[in-house]
Amino acid sequence: MLYPLKLTAPLKDYLWGGTRLKTEYHKETALEKVAESWELSCHKDGESIIANGEAAGKKLSEYIEAEGKGILGSNAEKFPYFPLLIKLIDAKDSLSVQVHPDNEYALRVEGEYGKTEMWYIVDCEPGASLLYGFKHRISKEEFERRIRDDTLLEVCNKVPVHKGDVFFIDSGTLHAIGAGILICEIQQNSNSTYRIYDFGRKGADGKPRELHVEKALDVTRLEPPVREPRALSGIDLFPNAAASLLASCEYFTVYKFSMEDDLSLNASPASFQAITVLDGSLKLHSEQGDLELSKGETGFLPAGLGNYLLKGRAEFILSEV
Repeated sequence: MLYPLKLTAPLKDYLWGGTRLKTEYHKETALEKVAESWELSCHKDGESIIANGEAAGKKLSEYIEAEGKGILGSNAEKFPYFPLLIKLIDAKDSLSVQVHPDNEYALRVEGEYGKTEMWYIVDCEPGASLLYGFKHRISKEEFERRIRDDTLLEVCNKVPVHKGDVFFIDSGTLHAIGAGILICEIQQNSNSTYRIYDFGRKGADGKPRELHVEKALDVTRLEPPVREPRALSGIDLFPNAAASLLASCEYFTVYKFSMEDDLSLNASPASFQAITVLDGSLKLHSEQGDLELSKGETGFLPAGLGNYLLKGRAEFILSEV
């Protein structure tokens, strides 16, 4: 049966994480810290669990297998896998400097697809910043030398961040989320990450965390980023909502909505939709069923669900392929 699904997210307690996803975004867990909440996931490293209706208790991937891949929509037919992974990320401390491979390299070396992603800055502390590519083009030899002699940060492009900023991270782009930043990340369904520099930190076992220098040398673009940290455009099609197109590429299209009153939308046969609530709450009404979502919750709408009505006051991210 096709109906709007509420998802329960797998949680990750990486060492750089904080507690905001527990205290402000209502993630119930015994974990001391929650670095990442995988809001929409069919990845083997952590899968979304359905929380409502007839399929409650099942993995999202099991629901899709039972109903057929048609519920992902015609735009997803080009993907031999579930295409998206959506996260909320609470960086109390800085993440490692890292890079993700493209599809060709990741399939050949890691056995999964590559990772292009985008970040929406949900919130940040005053003065927060992140690393986004290089200040200027460098050679592969300089890149390797600076990794070895601990001077890599001297050539990394440090960017101050503000609430509402948007960063598009093409595969191969060096990056690092800085301390004091809360992010909604929409990405390819991949967990392939190459750690380049980690500030000398040690893992839970007391040993320095593994670096992946040789792989990073293979895939990193040694140049400044070409995209500005901002949304693509504002949209004025919705009289009761301020809406922005945050990003659009071959892997995903992402919108940000600020809703003050009733809002009518449509889940067409072209794509499923994911609604991730960043603030406030909303009620979704459709012929196939209703759904309530609050801050920190995500719903999955099968492709072809049709027209639906949202009621409430909320800020949310809508993602589709």
